[in-house]
Amino acid sequence: MTTVLVLLALLPLVPTAGALLAPPKTAQALTVVFSLACLALALALVPTVGRRDLHIAFLRADALSTVFVLATAFVYAVCAAYSIGYLRHDEKARDFPRYARRFYVGFNLFAWSMLCASLFDGLALLWIGIEVTTVISALLVAVENTEGATEAAWKYVLIASVGLGIALLATIFMYYAGAQALGQTYDLAFAPLLRAAPHLPHTAVQLSFVLAVLGFGTKVGLVPVHTWLPDAHAEAPTPVSAMLSGSLLAVSFYAVLRYYQIATATLGPRFPQTVLLVFGISSLALAALYLLDQRDIKRLLAYSSVEHMGILAIGVSFGAPLATAGVLLHVLAHAAAKGNAFLAAGVLVRKYRTKEIAELHGGARLLPWSAPLFLTAVLALSAMPPFGVFRSEFQIVAGGLASARYGPAAVLVVLVTLAFTGLAVAATRIVYSPLPAAAAGSGPAPGEPSAWMVVPMLAGVLALLVLGLHPPAELAHLLERGARQLGGTP
Repeated sequence: MTTVLVLLALLPLVPTAGALLAPPKTAQALTVVFSLACLALALALVPTVGRRDLHIAFLRADALSTVFVLATAFVYAVCAAYSIGYLRHDEKARDFPRYARRFYVGFNLFAWSMLCASLFDGLALLWIGIEVTTVISALLVAVENTEGATEAAWKYVLIASVGLGIALLATIFMYYAGAQALGQTYDLAFAPLLRAAPHLPHTAVQLSFVLAVLGFGTKVGLVPVHTWLPDAHAEAPTPVSAMLSGSLLAVSFYAVLRYYQIATATLGPRFPQTVLLVFGISSLALAALYLLDQRDIKRLLAYSSVEHMGILAIGVSFGAPLATAGVLLHVLAHAAAKGNAFLAAGVLVRKYRTKEIAELHGGARLLPWSAPLFLTAVLALSAMPPFGVFRSEFQIVAGGLASARYGPAAVLVVLVTLAFTGLAVAATRIVYSPLPAAAAGSGPAPGEPSAWMVVPMLAGVLALLVLGLHPPAELAHLLERGARQLGGTP
């Protein structure tokens, strides 16, 4: 099974080379085929890693990392299929071959960097992996070559670079802490640090953890270092927005969890849980308020991502195994739901040629598949049953109550309800409001732009139903083992 790790780290490079050397149609086909292969390999990891860790050279898959590999592989596959229909709109443009080449090179490298970041064994390699995702995703945000996209990309690069500079300091302080117990020549692999955690100096680990939450939290989108996120998500091409929100934020949160493991084993749970609770409630509160008054559909979904990253942080802060397993399930469910929401929003933007929510009317009439799927994705994000987000948030709240964190659990429920109001009002208005009389005869014609843009969303709905109604036993074992690993037991 260690071969699977190597293949996951190499396969996305094949369509990257294809995009450089082959025509756009070939690049599209290679991207779909190899993204599906990555998803199949990620699924193949689940039953094995649910029982034991895999390790080869500098690659390592345990239950915790496999959850994030699976989320990335799923979003990669659905966005690869969606991009065929998405780019078909631009095929007649004079510079389409050049644009498609840049898009597919960046798209596949982006997926590759996120898969590698989740599989790297060591804090230094993890930091490098997250840094690579920043460079590639910034280029993808700017690939449309508009003034807004360029500005958003520069803002993203500047803020994320500062954040990752802080995260590098966290890595240095953790290396210093490890050197006190393991000697100067040890590497930053996870296993030696976890074994030596009870003997690490507390002050250095405290400082490292706070810097890691602040630094990697910039990429996660935690308040107050979230300000790049709405602009980048709004200006990026739709498949890239889905990858940013459904996968990149989660992979960055994975980096925070690795520091949380070490901090908990060294300091005990109280300090790291308090830090995450403060950042989590701040993020959830701000996002819930912003969701009540958003005018841009993609910015609406971007603030929803800030909300859900706050939920993840709060869930980990509860410390209960049930809540932690809910957090890992939430990573998967959010990837499917937010990916679907962005993909459906991309269809709406293509149909109406605007991102302004006030100008999006009569979605159910004009888009008989995509508009209901958009509403379904929003309801799933709002934790409505029977979807996976409902199950994961229920577990998080139940875990909070079981650990006697009644106040934070109540705040979580209230703020999630507030966020639901903002999302639901906007989504129902887009889907069910009547077309203006003046536009009824002169607006866009009813019909979906492409079946390639609908089928991936159906796959997302299926995944949400499976996660919500009856997760497979092997996946449930993986989530339980990941929760135990995060709590300090193998």
